[in-house]
Amino acid sequence: MDEPSWYRQRRYLHFDEPLGLDKASKLVLDTVKVSRHSFWPLINYTVKTEKLRREPLSGNLKKVVKDRPISYAAHSDSHILSFYCQLLSESYETKLVAHGLSDSVLAFRSLGQNNIHFANSAFHDIKTRGDCEVVALDVSKFFDTIDHQLLKKYWKSILDVDELPADHYAVFRAITKYASVNRDALFFKLGISSHNPRSAGRRICTPDQFRADVRAGGLVKTNSLSMGIPQGTAISALLSNIYMLEFDR
Repeated sequence: MDEPSWYRQRRYLHFDEPLGLDKASKLVLDTVKVSRHSFWPLINYTVKTEKLRREPLSGNLKKVVKDRPISYAAHSDSHILSFYCQLLSESYETKLVAHGLSDSVLAFRSLGQNNIHFANSAFHDIKTRGDCEVVALDVSKFFDTIDHQLLKKYWKSILDVDELPADHYAVFRAITKYASVNRDALFFKLGISSHNPRSAGRRICTPDQFRADVRAGGLVKTNSLSMGIPQGTAISALLSNIYMLEFDR
């Protein structure tokens, strides 16, 4: 039997142990369990990426370092987020077809092509049109400024419901009022090697250690703002597309 597309065995170190397909299925397919699920804090770290940017006056290329925060969920939480990403994706794709946007929205969709193909298509279209204009925009701190109430509104719109079902609301809360722990501070607190974290075992710590050393140690930070979702989870990219659907229309 083939594994469902939402399931992927993850072996990274987190607050819980990896789940097999049977246990993961019993969790994600039970809406009551999902609605009552206690999500672990995300573990976050920062990735530094280098980009080249052309100076507007001199035309010279300048190297720019950009910090990108990445968060990853516990094993049980990842399966839930991945499963609900699949559910929402099916409804989202239906909406794109209904609005005539299937050929327009490219980001975070499985279209069998990459940015090179899309760029080539755009250049070909520009040549075909002849004289035309192109608008390029970049939204600063996009994920950090996603409005929770608007996201909830668009989430309900995707499902065609007046109120989110209890299971969907639990996922919504987990991704908006999320808790997180910095990876480097966590490893230092628990004496885990950053070069070989798997030497700590199958999980970062026991539940008792989590309560005594991690939570009581002040390492858990909760997003208390009315905006922002974490980057890097299984559902974050899709939610950003859902959030932008009205703009895309």
